[in-house]
Amino acid sequence: MPGPARSRTLSVSIARPPARVYAFVRNAENIPRWAGGLAKAVRRTADGWILETADGPLGFAFVADNDLGVLDHVVTVAPNVDIVNPMRVVANGRGSEVSFTLFELPGMTAEKFEEDARMVERDLRALKRVLEAEPGP
Repeated sequence: MPGPARSRTLSVSIARPPARVYAFVRNAENIPRWAGGLAKAVRRTADGWILETADGPLGFAFVADNDLGVLDHVVTVAPNVDIVNPMRVVANGRGSEVSFTLFELPGMTAEKFEEDARMVERDLRALKRVLEAEPGP
């Protein structure tokens, strides 16, 4: 059995309360506003959410709603091929810290891993910009 995959946890501080950040991120309809690297559009179906991406439609689902700031989500890239993405929002003073752990997938090149890390960093910065541009705490 192979050892652990290479991983990198990326984070951003956001000057908004964790409950507000959590609610915004958990609303899948907001994904195109901050995660343009993931989806350009999103639509709800009877079975859940579909992300419209440059590579075609992908299934998408968050873990159950919770009070712990857990925003883990599953992206279905092919039938029976799911990628679990750990994501959290926790208190950081009066604001929040949002973290996302990126894992190297089987067969992924080092270059693709770095490209994905840059995309996640860009999306986290966009999340910060969008939330901090809105009025209120």
